[in-house]
Formats: sequence, C-alpha cells, structure tokens
Amino acid sequence: MTKRFSNTYEDKSRADAYSQLEFPGTYGLAFRDLPAIIRAHGGGGDALDFGCGAGRSTRFLRNLGFRSVGVDISGQMIQRARQADPGGEYLLVGEGDLAPLRGRQFDVILCAFTFDNIPLKRKPFCLRALIGALKPSGIIVNLVSSSEIYVHEWASFSTIDFPENRNATDGELVRIVMLDVNDRRPVHDILCTQRAYGELYQRERLSIVEIHKPLGRPDDAIRWVNETRIAPWTIYVLKPENAANPCVGS
Repeated sequence: MTKRFSNTYEDKSRADAYSQLEFPGTYGLAFRDLPAIIRAHGGGGDALDFGCGAGRSTRFLRNLGFRSVGVDISGQMIQRARQADPGGEYLLVGEGDLAPLRGRQFDVILCAFTFDNIPLKRKPFCLRALIGALKPSGIIVNLVSSSEIYVHEWASFSTIDFPENRNATDGELVRIVMLDVNDRRPVHDILCTQRAYGELYQRERLSIVEIHKPLGRPDDAIRWVNETRIAPWTIYVLKPENAANPCVGS
C-alpha cells in the first residue's frame, strides 16, 4: 500500500520549530553560494519565493536587494512569516496555484527545498505555474536535497534510523531528522534524483543553465560530518529553452 504524503509544515508544533531556524550548519551551506549564483544569472528587481515557509528565504532575497514576495500552501507557515516580518508580502496559495499573484511576473523565482515536498506527479504542474510567472529574461533557482542527504549523517540532519532510505526510488517517501530544532520527529520528503530532475526539466522545456553542489570547507567554523566530501544540496539554475544560453557546471 502506498503511503500518503501530507504537508509536514501544516502541523502547528512543527511550524513553530521550523520558524525558529535561520541558517545554521548544513542549512547555511545551502544558502552560502546563492548570492553569487543569482548575481551571475539573474537581473531585475522582482523575486518570488515559492514555498516560502516562515519567510526565511523571502527575507534572504530582500536582503539581496529584490522586491520579494513569498507564497506557501501552509497557513501555519504563512502566519509565522507575517508575524516575523509584518512589512513583508506573504500569500497563501493552493498547490501550484499562483492566481493570488494576479498575473505578476518575476526576474528570479527561488524554490528553497520546496520541491522536496511535492509529489513526483505534481512537480510538472508546479513548474508550469512558475514558468508562467517568469519574465522573459528570468531564472528559476531550484534548491533541492540531493539524494545523498537521505543516506548519510550531517551537521544538521540524521538518517541513521532509516536504512530503508537506501532502497527508495524516485517518487517514494524518505525520512530525515532535523538536528537544529527541538522537534525531532522525522520529516517526510519525496525522493527525486538528479536523473529524475533532468528528465522533468527536459519535458517542461527548461534548460539547465548551471548545476551547483555546495561543499563545506575544512576551515569553516563548523564541525562538518560529511559536508566537505558529499554535497547535501543541489542547486539548479533554469531558464525556458527559448530564453536559455546553457553553460552547465557542477
């Protein structure tokens, strides 16, 4: 019987715990290189944070100089984003439904861990909505968990209690425990490998402009576990095919 996936962060206590996070440990590694990546490929001043959660990444975009708006399907998370940032713009949306944006278009669309939580069959629908909200010269930055994150130990995460993750295939649930919050209930994500993402982007006529896998550095003031040799995150920079000039990196 297939397990039913639900939105982890609609849970009140989970939302409370997650909303306290900023950029610790392995999370900081995910965001460390984003400013340079966005500067290299993105222009303009309007940014959409798709799956903004408690607004951490929306505020991150604003600190980079963008006029940023955050959207999320979790009312619990939107409530916390508005409480933390009363002057910010945070909108509750349906799954893949950007109608509340009223036809606005953006230079940069950031998806920070959002696609980790979207079922495989729904990912194309969400990507199409994002493409429709993109300016002709705009980029989509999709920051996702690498498949390796679910089978190793990290400064901010543990998977040792879930050996079944090693046998998971694309579209199946995987579990991971967040170590930087008090709520140690496992988070349920949906596995999507780099191969599966590549096929998805190809079907939706998105060109990969860059692939970046951030690694920790030995001289960082953080006690890394596996981060210096295995990348826990993958950052895809995407453009619609008719607007792209691909220069894929690693």
